[in-house]
Amino acid sequence: MKTAKALFAAGCFWGVEEAFRKIKGVVSTRVGYTGGDTEAPSYEEVCTGLTGHAEAVLVEFDPATVSYETLIEVFWSIHDPTTLNKQGPDTGNQYRSAIFYFDKREERIARASKKRLEAIDFLKRPVVTEIVEAGPFYEAEEYHQRYLEKKGLSYR
Repeated sequence: MKTAKALFAAGCFWGVEEAFRKIKGVVSTRVGYTGGDTEAPSYEEVCTGLTGHAEAVLVEFDPATVSYETLIEVFWSIHDPTTLNKQGPDTGNQYRSAIFYFDKREERIARASKKRLEAIDFLKRPVVTEIVEAGPFYEAEEYHQRYLEKKGLSYR
């Protein structure tokens, strides 16, 4: 099986990971940090907001089973893409909404999807989601991986 990867930030990575992990065709998920300036930051460093990293989820998927387009639609549905550096009670640039693309195809799909979302205007506020090229992804500490499942808080 040939897999592909996608990288999303949509607030606290625990719930984001949970949502993607349960999609048929998703092979694996890893939570971590991306989009910042510090090499291999810790959770404590990222929480300060000073590293520039977003809490993110790296999704490995089987494109024969689930498309990148479908993953993008799930991304839009699991958070509020109109709040800058905030999701629910969590605030700070580490909780920003972002799609990190790995190639030009992913970039085109992400930008077209964002444009469609903005065109229907049901959100009544501008979509602030960043669409940027993926850089280094640093896996979070092991206790963050599948956190909600480990704590018996799985919601699906």
